[in-house]
Amino acid sequence: MSALHEAVRRHADAHAGANGVAPSPIAGLLAVRALAPSELMHDVQRPLACLVLEGAKRVTFGTGAFDFSAGHSLLVTADVPTVSQITRASAAAPYCSLVLELDPAVIADLVAQMDPPPDEDTAPVRVLPTEPEVADAALRLVQLLEQPQARPVLQAQRIRELHYWLLAGRHGHAIRRLGRPDGHVHRIARAVKRLRRDFARTLPVDALALEAGMSASAFHRHFKAVTSLSPRQFQKHLRLIEARRLMQSQGLPAGSAAYAVGYESVPQFTREYGRMFGRTPAADARATAPQRTARA
Repeated sequence: MSALHEAVRRHADAHAGANGVAPSPIAGLLAVRALAPSELMHDVQRPLACLVLEGAKRVTFGTGAFDFSAGHSLLVTADVPTVSQITRASAAAPYCSLVLELDPAVIADLVAQMDPPPDEDTAPVRVLPTEPEVADAALRLVQLLEQPQARPVLQAQRIRELHYWLLAGRHGHAIRRLGRPDGHVHRIARAVKRLRRDFARTLPVDALALEAGMSASAFHRHFKAVTSLSPRQFQKHLRLIEARRLMQSQGLPAGSAAYAVGYESVPQFTREYGRMFGRTPAADARATAPQRTARA
């Protein structure tokens, strides 16, 4: 893991923005670096693999909490709401992780060529030790960031290799669900894609169910089983997270942010914002104003 850690940290040190995220020219691949523990971070995660290389983090999903540190991998195998916090990081020993968004098309192609798993495990969030084969494949992929001439030739192959070792390892049972085009997770993902695209609009459940190819009752049941939220609650999460981003990154007042994400009532927005983030939009804006000033 030391070689992978060094390669990821070089990329993060060179490319991390004010939020600690270092994007890469490889789609879906990024590094995260933090020099201090973070506040609580709310998000609606996409399916991903996160390999922690230094420091520690806590992720809460539903009623479960996962604490993990260097040498562990977090796998998220559905679009789910999470609350996360970097719990151990310093300037001398920064939190460092590598994140890869999982590709359902690659997974489907690999699953068709692999033996079926012995059993089925459907938990959408899990933490387990990173296997050596996964770390080795991740290193080969990250090395392409410093080999631009080789990237067009080898990138797809190395992404596929990393997906293979994730599927062949301890997380494989859950990841396989993403590659089943007629499975519930894949169908719900189609509706989630619509919600992410049009979260500011009013989207009837019947329209989302049609997107997923299900009856309204079956859609509602499977949506909550996969994401832990109802479609309405999921859309509310997307709206509030985007409103907070607009307030923090662009300095929008609460009313403008509320209307921008589809709310028609600022008092309702304020109540729901407070329930989700633990403080009012105004208090949140005051708390993050020094951070915006420092970044500017």
